[in-house]
Amino acid sequence: MPRVFSRARRVADQMQKEIALLLQQDFKDPRVGFVTVSGVDLSGDLMYAKVFVTFLGVDDGHIREAVKILNEASGFFRSMIASRMKLRAVPNISFHYDSTLVSGMKLSGLISETIRHDEELKQQHTEE
Repeated sequence: MPRVFSRARRVADQMQKEIALLLQQDFKDPRVGFVTVSGVDLSGDLMYAKVFVTFLGVDDGHIREAVKILNEASGFFRSMIASRMKLRAVPNISFHYDSTLVSGMKLSGLISETIRHDEELKQQHTEE
């Protein structure tokens, strides 16, 4: 019977929780601001972790700067992960901006606007 959740997926899920906690409680750089961890993609050999982060309500310049700061602090995150998780080898961590949440919010807004416009047109048509 095949396993539904691989070890890499379980470790990635735990890393996502730990990094989110570290960002909330231990990482004190005000230049980063409010950041959420939207996912972790871990290589099959557990040696490389791509951490996807999202920033809400900020411009592209701030996003690039914040991702750069997080990547410069990847050693801090790696050492904290080593102390919190029991892994034989701690993965190299790189941070990447995840724009899917922002794109989804824009798309949702466009859909809502279109529905509202269609209802207005329908109402105008029934009044005529």
